[in-house]
Amino acid sequence: MTDQRFKIVFSGELMPDASLETVKDNLARLFKSEPGKIDALFGGRPVVLKRELPEAEAERYLTALRQAGANAYKEVDLAASLSLVETPDHNPQVAEETPAQDLPPMTCPKCGHEQPSGAECSACGIIIEKYLARQAQLGENAAPAASAAAGAGAGASPYTPPSAQVGEALPEFGELNVFTTNGRIGRLRYLGWSMAMTLCFLVIMGLGFLLGETVGVAVTALASIAFIVIAVMIGVQRLHDLGWSGWLWLLNFVPFVGSVFGILMLVLPGSTGANRYGPPPPANSTGVKVLASLIILLPIVGIIAAIALPSYQGYLERANYDGGASAPADPYTTDEQAAAAAAEADEAATAAAEAMEDDDQQ
Repeated sequence: MTDQRFKIVFSGELMPDASLETVKDNLARLFKSEPGKIDALFGGRPVVLKRELPEAEAERYLTALRQAGANAYKEVDLAASLSLVETPDHNPQVAEETPAQDLPPMTCPKCGHEQPSGAECSACGIIIEKYLARQAQLGENAAPAASAAAGAGAGASPYTPPSAQVGEALPEFGELNVFTTNGRIGRLRYLGWSMAMTLCFLVIMGLGFLLGETVGVAVTALASIAFIVIAVMIGVQRLHDLGWSGWLWLLNFVPFVGSVFGILMLVLPGSTGANRYGPPPPANSTGVKVLASLIILLPIVGIIAAIALPSYQGYLERANYDGGASAPADPYTTDEQAAAAAAEADEAATAAAEAMEDDDQQ
């Protein structure tokens, strides 16, 4: 029996009348491997499928491969003949512990080393699955630019640790809603919304004044409650834009501190990006800018209202007084006037009766 060893080499050639897909399926079943790994055998270059085989065993391998449709061939394995490392065939103890049928053979796709099935090549040390994935990716991007390869190669490396997104993806801008404490608004929108709310409150107060005392008080009370609730909501949204808790709005009720805190809410810029209260608010519209500019007219409107309302009230009082004085006198508007009129009528009747008696006597 000769000590010469052989290796099985496959360069991607097929047997006559054999289709590529059929051969790949047959080899996947033969090597008990995945189809993706079998594709690496058809790269157009010779791949060593098995090393250090006796001639008889090499013939059996060739017969099995050719029956599967792969036109493989054998060559003398000179490396095995010169190697000083004992193989399972030369070491009976190892051969008994790891029989060939228990550990199916596997060929490294990089160096061609033949070894029992495993995740790592014992010769070159590569992780086989990652190496095949990397080769497939390089095949799709055949000619990347040098700069792009330097940057993208590190990110696409199979040894790069996996990354995952933490938290929910936030939209670019948040939604606007006056009647909520969620979300964020900037300085200009806070000023514009406050101005719009103030103008509405003044209009409702004017209507309540015209509706009379009872109805006016009720309307003004309801408007005041609504004003406070909405002021709290937009104030909390402004604090969220600063990255502060909405409970800080209660500082407005603290003497002296409330005045300074209100100014800070108007002048301090908000967070440039997303914070724990959500994404930033959208850009200010033209309407917001116009309402915010009306803050200059607010003192003027207040002065005019302070002058006009008392004047209008005095006008109404004078009109009522003049209307009562010019009304025609009614002699029967009181009980005393009615009694006086009755007494005058009795006196007139008595005088008329006496006059008639005098005429009869004459």
